[in-house]
Amino acid sequence: MNFKSTIGFEVHFELKTKSKIFSPSPVSYGAKPNTETNVIDWAMPGVLPYVNKDVYRLGIMVALATHAHILPTTHFDRKNYYYPDSPKAYQITQFFQPLARDGYVEIESHGKKKRIGIHEMHIEEDAGKNTHGTNGYSYVDLNRQGVPLLEVVSEPEIADPDEGYAYLEKLRKIVQFTGASDVKMEEGSMRVDTNISIRPAGQKELGTKVEMKNLNSFEHVRKSLAYEEKRQAQVLLSGGRVQLSTRRFDEATGKTVLERVKEGDADYRYFPEPDIAPDHISQEWIDEIKSTLPRSAEERYNQYVNEFGLKKYDANVLLQTKESSDFFDQTVAAGADPQLAANWMNTQVNGYLNDNRVELADIKLTPEHLAAMIKLIKDGTISSKIAKKVFAETIANGTDPKKYVEDKGMVQLSDTSVLAPMVKEVVDNNPQSVEDFKNGKDRAIGYLVGQLMKQTRGKANPKIINKLLNEELQKR
Repeated sequence: MNFKSTIGFEVHFELKTKSKIFSPSPVSYGAKPNTETNVIDWAMPGVLPYVNKDVYRLGIMVALATHAHILPTTHFDRKNYYYPDSPKAYQITQFFQPLARDGYVEIESHGKKKRIGIHEMHIEEDAGKNTHGTNGYSYVDLNRQGVPLLEVVSEPEIADPDEGYAYLEKLRKIVQFTGASDVKMEEGSMRVDTNISIRPAGQKELGTKVEMKNLNSFEHVRKSLAYEEKRQAQVLLSGGRVQLSTRRFDEATGKTVLERVKEGDADYRYFPEPDIAPDHISQEWIDEIKSTLPRSAEERYNQYVNEFGLKKYDANVLLQTKESSDFFDQTVAAGADPQLAANWMNTQVNGYLNDNRVELADIKLTPEHLAAMIKLIKDGTISSKIAKKVFAETIANGTDPKKYVEDKGMVQLSDTSVLAPMVKEVVDNNPQSVEDFKNGKDRAIGYLVGQLMKQTRGKANPKIINKLLNEELQKR
């Protein structure tokens, strides 16, 4: 019997605000436990939440980027459940009137394009974090309590794990390039819940769905979905019934493991949040936010390939992060050749970041520095070999490339009136190399170039001395 899969996603993005959604506590990653909290986060008696307007702004940016309809009036609701990392024993979220509905993400999978609908997106608060020690104690860190989240809920229109992978990649890039979230799964700022059901091919009624929560990589999403397809098929083929449940993915075995029987919406007893009035979103504000949206990854890709003439591979490497793309754009805007800028970004800059485990924001190299260095290469002031030394100095210490080249006497020697006599002298002193050249041995040129570079301490312009050498050897 053949089965058809139906897959949906609920993806949570931490929004890049300076403070939390309902309190003035700061938001940062890696702070000492319970140092970024206050009485609102702790749900002390008598405290009241108040809404951080920037949360709405960032959520609207994502809604616009995914073609969603933004509701003119929204309000918050209480989702009641008790977890030890949630002091209130309920979550403030949006249920009855969310931020936006009816968007879509266009993906490409199996060589075909397909639109995956977005059912809705809503904003809500995150819970704290539990850590279970080996000493028998559990610890609660409420730094994350109240961090603003945007939850994007897809329509159940994804047909297989590969489509699911493509959807997550595209959604992640869309959100990242709005600047609303840094989408770092390793830091928890993007978290994925997925659900899957299968049914016999030809049956219209959907099967019973199984949910998997907090998957920490796209590959784990794909593997868990593939495993569930097989597991649920075996259950049905053996005459069993798939149970509405939540499972977790075990990385070691590649299998999913039952955690609990799934609750329904009624178990959460949703009702309107009495302490927060409804919020009204004007079209004027939406239009204002739309006018400030950064360029999408797709728009940038088209410019890189069609206008700048970059290879598709180079363009895609630059677009791995918004920060990398922004740095490249600023380098080109500062006057750098686009292809040379892409080459340096994708090799030397990325190599330094990977080797030192730092990000672009952590280094002293600026787009203006990189552009200045590329100009020095382009106009022949320095060679590519010397440029690597200049780059190492600049990225480590923020030194101005032009000044460094001048102070260290690194200016490339390109004057033919100076180089020509030197070329003649080197050729005169190496008759064997002349003979080798006449016999078609390419290494002869390389040897002579090396002698000239040694004589000029690496400052001779390689293009010019190659030209002069060929001219001189043709005379012999």
